[in-house]
Amino acid sequence: MDYAEYPREVVEDIARLRRRIEASGLPSKLTDYNLLIASWNIRSFGRLYQDWDENPGSPKRNLRAMTYIAEIIRRLDVVAIQEVRRRTTAIRFLVHDLLGPNWGLILSDVTAGTAGNVERAAFVYDKRRVEPSGLAGEIVVPPGEAGDPVKQFARNPYLVGFQSASERVSLLTAHIDYGEVQQDRLEELQALADYTATEIRDRAAFAGAEEANLIVLGDLNIDKREGNPLFDAFISTGLTVPSQLWGLKTTYGTEPKFYDQIAWFAGDMSLVFNNRAGVIDFAGAVYKELTKRQMSYRVSDHFPLWVEFIVDRSAEHMARTLGVDPGMPDPLSTVPD
Repeated sequence: MDYAEYPREVVEDIARLRRRIEASGLPSKLTDYNLLIASWNIRSFGRLYQDWDENPGSPKRNLRAMTYIAEIIRRLDVVAIQEVRRRTTAIRFLVHDLLGPNWGLILSDVTAGTAGNVERAAFVYDKRRVEPSGLAGEIVVPPGEAGDPVKQFARNPYLVGFQSASERVSLLTAHIDYGEVQQDRLEELQALADYTATEIRDRAAFAGAEEANLIVLGDLNIDKREGNPLFDAFISTGLTVPSQLWGLKTTYGTEPKFYDQIAWFAGDMSLVFNNRAGVIDFAGAVYKELTKRQMSYRVSDHFPLWVEFIVDRSAEHMARTLGVDPGMPDPLSTVPD
């Protein structure tokens, strides 16, 4: 499919959507320079109505909605997607028919059990910019000290490694169980924080580690950040959410919600964070004729979060050769004309 085939109302929505993407501060992709990582809960991402018109039944997600999802994702390098369902019709159409042959897809198995909501974790990635490192697996909490089995996550977090330029990054996507009470979320969030700190972080400390540059991201169902026991549990073992994301809501609605997060152990990263991160708020830009709730069943009730990292280390390496501080604003300025 190409833009020449899109109905007028879709083109008008895309024009507004592109302005929202620019307003988020999302930078352009620069070959061998930056890496754009994102997380997006796409509501009940399963079946698809393969027509431009509205489906009088279910599902409500049609070709029009899919073009908006693709418009956002193609601006990114690798996107962790939560709430992919057992039926993978929509996400495979996204990758194969809309994004095209330069894009890849990695899926987990379906999480069994009622709490798992027949969900999968997924990564969609631009093969021109990143490639899988070979690392992939679901997180399973080890037995207790006495060897007794312990409670597992309702939806097992999924860890996948990628390579960009000379940098390796491991992305751990999670969808924390909302539960009937806040305590249900608190237990899983603490378990996620503990596991990443005591298990994955230790493994990532060695040179050439598969788990290098660990980033935890996903829908963690944390409704508020600062001063919230849920957020405090998530960051209790050292995970850091960039300040650029702290005040940005991640769902539509009049009351700000901050369910989605991107975080890492700041002192452990060899990837260079460029102090650029944001949220793409598309509410009101697409499906203007519908309520935001109606729009959410077609696109999503969550907004995608993104962060930019720098993978070009050439200036840093040359600064060391020159004997100057690689952390200075422009180390190569010390070379005279």
